[in-house]
Amino acid sequence: MTNPETHSKAEVTAELIRELLREQHPDLADRPLSLGARGWDNQLWRLGDDLAVRLPWATQSADELLLKEHTWLPALAPDLPLPVTVPQRLGEPSERFPRPWIVTTWVSGEPADRAPVTRGAQAADSLAAFLTALHRPAPAGAPAGRWRGGPLADYAEQFARQLDSAVEMGLIPDPDAVRAVWADAVAAPAWDGPALWLHGDLHPANVLTADGTFCGVIDFGDLCAGDPACDLAAPWILLPDDAATTRFHAAYQPAQDAATLRRARGNAVLRALSGILIGEAGLRGRPGGKPTWGPPAHASLRRLVATAG
Repeated sequence: MTNPETHSKAEVTAELIRELLREQHPDLADRPLSLGARGWDNQLWRLGDDLAVRLPWATQSADELLLKEHTWLPALAPDLPLPVTVPQRLGEPSERFPRPWIVTTWVSGEPADRAPVTRGAQAADSLAAFLTALHRPAPAGAPAGRWRGGPLADYAEQFARQLDSAVEMGLIPDPDAVRAVWADAVAAPAWDGPALWLHGDLHPANVLTADGTFCGVIDFGDLCAGDPACDLAAPWILLPDDAATTRFHAAYQPAQDAATLRRARGNAVLRALSGILIGEAGLRGRPGGKPTWGPPAHASLRRLVATAG
């Protein structure tokens, strides 16, 4: 869910952003500017009513992720049924700020970790339509996922490390049941279709809600090509109950085979464990911790274990 490789956070201020805009995109420099969010990789500043500035500030890999969005997302966005943040301008590294940055469209809504879905059926249909549209064969040269979209066996060390940490903190009441879900997913036949476009990071802080359902998707930094089971983990952590998850699986096209569903459950376990640990770190006041990530992650893991077998 996150890249632990970090370096010292860059000092980002409204004055700095205003200066960068005056130097490189002066037609945007006089728009109202306000802080939107400080994320794991980037800071987001709203620019007027319809744009935003995203600047890397913490992780070393954030530069690459922003450039990837700028390269690929504008061609994908028109076919997606939910609004997404579409890059409009590229900011070049300079003496003032030695890293690339982008200007994107602004998508209104509240992150689902702070405003969970309440209209499950509508949200299930919306999420299914979004992923049906996104999951199409990626072209040659599309980015491969470093932490997303590959065989689950590649993430076995990550799973064991995260589960052990959560158990040590007393956060997992039945670790053997979690291991059983994971083992079943790893044993499922591998994806043998074409590498499909994936969002790669569909957790509640990256999906926006309004009026109880989904209204937008943000942060395509992990956009990559691979096994759709990576994104098909999303219903367990984004939707409110098993009925909505079942509706999602019925609406998503093409219909998922049993092996893909099993692999999706394994990906969902990984996502839930990451969310639990990041949520707990936030409750303990540790840097990078986000307390709002914990509740949906715990609920997701409980549902995965309860519906195993």
